[in-house]
Amino acid sequence: MDDVSANSINDFAVSLSNELSASSAARIVVSVRGFHKFCVAEDWTPTNPAVDVHPMSIPRRLPKAISYELITALIEATDASDLPERDRAIMELLYGTGMRISELTNVIIDDIDAESCSVVVTGKGNKQRMIPVGTYALSAIEKYVKGERRVQLDKGTGTPKLFLNRRGKPLSRQSAWECVSQAATRAHIPGVSPHSLRHSYATHLLERGADVRTVQELLGHASVTTTQVYTLVTVDTLREIYAASHPRAK
Repeated sequence: MDDVSANSINDFAVSLSNELSASSAARIVVSVRGFHKFCVAEDWTPTNPAVDVHPMSIPRRLPKAISYELITALIEATDASDLPERDRAIMELLYGTGMRISELTNVIIDDIDAESCSVVVTGKGNKQRMIPVGTYALSAIEKYVKGERRVQLDKGTGTPKLFLNRRGKPLSRQSAWECVSQAATRAHIPGVSPHSLRHSYATHLLERGADVRTVQELLGHASVTTTQVYTLVTVDTLREIYAASHPRAK
């Protein structure tokens, strides 16, 4: 144990970065640091050679936003006669509020307030927030509630959940995900997930002048640092527009 040096641990960390992804290598280095800290605590060794060894920084992954034109095509793909009215309401609500798919499946009828054009969302840690809802989403929800949902509800045992399956039971997260995937397939838009709609919601708000703090509240992020990743996407978009449009950009 005493033969292990900081240099040997550093060399090990470098070798990991050459063989594994940054996140996998970082997890292993953190485990090594934790092991040596434990050895010192148990008096198995007098010093911790890993105390100054830190994992390599993980490159920040920018969220992938979909253009508004593709969002429109994605939502309109749910208008097919063989698809349920529910799917249109799901797509409109996901993009119209930026809520997570797990939050969507937990929405109950009373959470929707058509008069104030808002919805109460229960997020992580059971924290609730109120989000404005546009007329597109409210109209799709009203159509679903007054039509198809009544038929679904008659088949079940009764539930306040907004979105139901064909048997009248609360729609699962997996089934809601499938609704999005099916719409993406019909619209011929690859790589779409429910989170893509959330990313697009945040990015489009920022592109149109919303401030980061407001978007943080709407998304239900505990820290504004989490929200700031979307500003990087917006800056990249601005750079692309500048490079393509300004006569002296090149």
